Amino acid sequence: MGGRLVWLRVVWVSVLLWGSCWGKFVVEKNSLKVTSPDSLKGIHECAIGNFGVPQYGGTMVGIVAYPKANRKGCQSFDNFDISYKSKPGGFPTFLLVDRGDCYFTAKAWNAQNAGAAAVLVADNKVEPLITMDTPEEDDNKADYLQNITIPSALISKSFGDSLKKAIENGDMVSVNLDWRESLPHPDDRVEYEFWTNSNDECGPKCDSQIQFVKNFKGAAQILERKGYTQFTPHYITWYCPEAFLLSKQCKSQCINHGRYCAPDPEQDFSKGYDGKDVVVQNLRQVCLFKVANESGKPWLWWDYVTDFAIRCPMSDKKYTKECAEDVIKSLGIDLNKINKCMGDPDADEENAVLKAEQDAQIGKDSRGDVTILPTLVINNRQYRGKLDKAAVLKAICAGFQETTEPAVCLSEEIETNECRENNGGCWQDKAANITACKDTFRGRICECPVVEGVKFVGDGYTHCEASGSGRCEINNGGCWKKSHEGKTYSACVDEGCKCPLGFEGDGVNKCEDVDECKEKTACQCSGCKCKNTWGSYECSCSDDLLYIKEHDTCISKKPSTEVGWSFLWVIFFGLVIAGVGAYAVYKYRIRSYMDSEIRAIMAQYMPLDNQETQNHIQHGEI
Repeated sequence: MGGRLVWLRVVWVSVLLWGSCWGKFVVEKNSLKVTSPDSLKGIHECAIGNFGVPQYGGTMVGIVAYPKANRKGCQSFDNFDISYKSKPGGFPTFLLVDRGDCYFTAKAWNAQNAGAAAVLVADNKVEPLITMDTPEEDDNKADYLQNITIPSALISKSFGDSLKKAIENGDMVSVNLDWRESLPHPDDRVEYEFWTNSNDECGPKCDSQIQFVKNFKGAAQILERKGYTQFTPHYITWYCPEAFLLSKQCKSQCINHGRYCAPDPEQDFSKGYDGKDVVVQNLRQVCLFKVANESGKPWLWWDYVTDFAIRCPMSDKKYTKECAEDVIKSLGIDLNKINKCMGDPDADEENAVLKAEQDAQIGKDSRGDVTILPTLVINNRQYRGKLDKAAVLKAICAGFQETTEPAVCLSEEIETNECRENNGGCWQDKAANITACKDTFRGRICECPVVEGVKFVGDGYTHCEASGSGRCEINNGGCWKKSHEGKTYSACVDEGCKCPLGFEGDGVNKCEDVDECKEKTACQCSGCKCKNTWGSYECSCSDDLLYIKEHDTCISKKPSTEVGWSFLWVIFFGLVIAGVGAYAVYKYRIRSYMDSEIRAIMAQYMPLDNQETQNHIQHGEI
């Protein structure tokens, strides 16, 4: 009976996978550059292993070693008294092993324990490169998988043969593993997806997913809240082939009449939870993210998944709708909206949310189909390596355009600050504590800075100079400046560095006082006495003479006073005469005006007298 159940499980898993196995799988690669010997110089492709810790955004230099025994790396190298631990001052060792006889992860684990810094697996047949994945182990033998920390890569058979031949000939094979372009880094925001599952009874892989979510939650929420990243969770489902729609297995593992299915959690149809329970919980988590995202709080997904794993595990028989809804309520998320989003799992119709998830599984552009759980996709490129907080954060940081990385990517735990050693070879002004070295996740760049609104210009390596308005406020614009005897002179002007009047020099390193007296450029008039001062000069005249600097001449003090008083008296008398003249004119005009007014009045009365006299004459009167 037990053998029959195992056979049924195998057949049923195969049936579920049948509908989605015809996609494309993209092998993620990094470059391997051989720097010596000359016969092998060049750049070669290698496939990144889906375990260990690839150094995304970085490089690693080492010497390739090919063991004389245990060449497939399937046994501990201690059994052969072989060690590759680096000695002080020595190069790291990249161990080359042959493919075959054991899991890829076992080769990497044995190489790591022997002291290797990386493992290169040479393919044993001519074929396109593949992705080395972790084995499906359900027992304690798989515990070592999470402890593999060295990077791994698969190389082609022909390239592997060339490396072996060079090593056997006694050549030192020096290589550079480069992950800097393994992930696209187009702008200042990283988009990433996490393909996961709510099932917590699938062995080490499920355990690693849950542990990763718990450990990465804090960093993920900070990046999301500040707008550095855009995160989207996804869930894999399969469909049941039409020929099996009425089978017991299909009904127990699928919802919506076989359209959306998941394998049995315990891989035993006779006990525990069914695959359809997993599909429903997956659907609930997708809808929770959608509702949280619409409310402007997409990071609540991390809180829900973490709390659900703690409060509602399958092992405690709490993997239920009631427990899930209690968690949702505790986070203050609208439960009605989530239930409306989920729809009816028993309906014989498509579920828009799960249909979109199935469509998203299919690879687009440079991203292959999602066929492995868990899968992390960063900037549309599948992440390869250990599902570990530090490793994943390093990969996400590699997805930012250089100089736009958030502060978390520049911490000592993630990268090395190359500006700390010799200022990264960039320009710096130690006096003003200004440098052109800018630390980045991939290394450093030498770029003239902007300080307090003042832009520095130059090549960033040997020269940077402040420019524009306000430049003199920053270290005096890099120009000469000196104080002496209570006076301060500066060569900084908007156009650059120019020695002030009274000095000569380059304006940057020095400005020297000009002796105007010695050079006879001032105070040369007859009777003048010249005395040089710092930045200027003093000129005086003997006796009662006064020095006029603008005309470089001496004039008498006394005559100038007499002339001054005479001038004042002339002005005074001129004003008096002008006043008298004005008064006379005023009187004349007033008198003329009065006379004209009087004549006008008299003219009105004179005609009346004449008319009256004529009337008396006409009537014979005198």
